[in-house]
Amino acid sequence: MTVEFKLPDLGENITAGDVVNILVAVGDTLVEDQAVIELETDKAVIEVPSSVSGVIEAIHVKKGDKAAVGQLVLSVKSTDGAPALSAPAPKAAPQTAAAPTSIAPPVAEPAPATGSAVSLEFKLPDLGENIAAGDVVNILVAVGDTLAEDQAVIELETDKAVIEVPSSVSGVIEAIHVKKGDKAAVGQLILTVKGVSSVSPSAPAPSAQEPKAAAPAPAPQAAPAQTVPAAARPLVPAAPSVRRLARELGVDIAQVKGAGPGGRISQEDIKLHVRQLNTQRPVPGTSAAPPTAPLPDFSRWGTVERQPLSNVRRVTAERLLQAWTTIPHVTQFDKADITEVEQWRKEYGKRAEAAGGKLTLTAILLKVTAAALRRFPQFNASLDMAHNEVVYKKYCHIGVAVDTDRGLLVPVVRDVDQKNIVQLAIDLAQLAEKARTKKLSPDDMQGGSFTISNLGGIGGTGFTPIINPPEVAILGVARGAFEPVWNGSEFKPRLLVPLSLSYDHRLIDGADGIRFLRWLAEALQNPFVLLLEG
Repeated sequence: MTVEFKLPDLGENITAGDVVNILVAVGDTLVEDQAVIELETDKAVIEVPSSVSGVIEAIHVKKGDKAAVGQLVLSVKSTDGAPALSAPAPKAAPQTAAAPTSIAPPVAEPAPATGSAVSLEFKLPDLGENIAAGDVVNILVAVGDTLAEDQAVIELETDKAVIEVPSSVSGVIEAIHVKKGDKAAVGQLILTVKGVSSVSPSAPAPSAQEPKAAAPAPAPQAAPAQTVPAAARPLVPAAPSVRRLARELGVDIAQVKGAGPGGRISQEDIKLHVRQLNTQRPVPGTSAAPPTAPLPDFSRWGTVERQPLSNVRRVTAERLLQAWTTIPHVTQFDKADITEVEQWRKEYGKRAEAAGGKLTLTAILLKVTAAALRRFPQFNASLDMAHNEVVYKKYCHIGVAVDTDRGLLVPVVRDVDQKNIVQLAIDLAQLAEKARTKKLSPDDMQGGSFTISNLGGIGGTGFTPIINPPEVAILGVARGAFEPVWNGSEFKPRLLVPLSLSYDHRLIDGADGIRFLRWLAEALQNPFVLLLEG
């Protein structure tokens, strides 16, 4: 029999991802727990294992698709699935003695609990205000989407405003009968939705005893009964420019009180609503991001190409904007003399290589930074403004920013304070390999309490790194260079590496910031400091 494999719950509030690779083909023999697709979420590229086994009959996604949790991925002809699906047969056995027909009951078995699956029609409801029709300016759903009641499905431009039209039915969208640019009239068919009959729970007994009784099941789908809830979501009168401003400001326009005739909403109403929201928010960190100015039409000046942002790049952009606009950053700079450390790194590098790692400055920095965090615990903390508390972390997990072809990733090295430098070098090598082969899991990039961003291998004389919330500090490292340093009697060439420390000024004062940075620089210059004070 054919079984369906749907995208399982991926955890970590992940609801969807982009299919970056298909790892199986039609006709392959699939075993349970075998990886079938690679999915790029906003946190990592993960392999999705199958929960079924058998021969693959169909693959319902392709590379580049966006797949949501619960979406059908594979159809598999199961060789051992028959016993499993025939298990429910005893429920129907008292009503039919034909055991070989047990394949049919599993299809109808969910009916007692959830009702019969029926096709429902959603038609354009009465829009009020003597509005009989409008132009479809946007389709907000797609075929295959799971639709919830009161969810907006289209944007309709009438002669008075652009309004979102909410659905009065729920289920999986089978067909969309309008397209962008169409003129839709009240009562016109908009969607066909595979939903659940509201009266089907009373039908299980007849469906098991007499096959003909199943036919009337779709009857409860009558459109008038299904369209009644449409009034649950009010239709908002607002001009397109007003609705666009609301989107840019992150405002739910349905929550805005319009001061115009008939509750019509103006731009001033939107701005007043935002001001009221801001006065109700005592925590600056929760304020909405500033609106983005609309871009000009670049094609007026030449050929352009548009490409979608990857999930990693999009989420990085959102989080960096949030961090920059909600955290009062201060960045301080210093230089560390690593002349001797660099000599030791070259001298003992083969030991790390023999153990499977690579002795880099980053590995050494991890160990020194862990000691600095122990000495200055306010840097290994987070601010909980909701409870007016500081969370001091007794563990030491440090994130290391990695530049990949998919964007910036920050895998976390755990228990840095409990490992020696060779062990840290091995951890770094393993994480770098995972990043290169797109094998980093969400767990690999969570739980950090401090971050190091080392761009010295690329170049630059310094930069101002952005804090990775909920952390409160980040260390930036630029390229080292030999400089003349006065030793009291003469100038000597010394290898100096530029350091930049960004920190959250709400928790860390400037004096503490420079003490932390100076201590770290001195420990790099003279590691004996680690034995004395680390």
